[in-house]
Amino acid sequence: MALRVLFALLPVLSCGFLGWATMLRLAVVTRKSADWILLAVNFALTVGWIALIGADPTPNTDGWQGNTGAFGTILTGVATCVYFLVADIRHYERKAAARTAGWYPGQPAPYVPPQAQAAGPAYGYPHPQPQPQPQPQPQTPAPGPVTPPRIGQVRAELDELSELLRQQTPPQNPNPNPNQNPNGEGTGR
Repeated sequence: MALRVLFALLPVLSCGFLGWATMLRLAVVTRKSADWILLAVNFALTVGWIALIGADPTPNTDGWQGNTGAFGTILTGVATCVYFLVADIRHYERKAAARTAGWYPGQPAPYVPPQAQAAGPAYGYPHPQPQPQPQPQPQTPAPGPVTPPRIGQVRAELDELSELLRQQTPPQNPNPNPNQNPNGEGTGR
């Protein structure tokens, strides 16, 4: 981020004279032939504007050549700054998107537990009757952050466990110890 700010400000702070350095940085980072061509164009324009300023015959370089060269140098510097920011941000966004897309594969179907269990009742509660599972509908992936497949599987298992716990009925006798009153204190003898 600091380098992006530095190279974006370089052409503006140097009145356009160092715009070629910003374009050189962009061409090296993106490695696009278009950026190398723009580097050459920027350098040629900078040399041309300086030559035009130098060709001004007036003593204070306030003739049309000096004014045109100064205006062209500043305009080239501002255009370089804007182009650099747009191209650099797009480059790193594409790089981040490619890294993210390659990291996580497509979302698998949600976890479906086995329908029948051979074990007896657990913790004194009978097994709930198996409910028919809805058929998963084909989904198109939505744009945005993609969760890793393991997180999706864990979420599905937790949702299923929550549903099973909601369906279970509490025990018939909430006070299993007859010597104890409902407040949790024993009866005094």
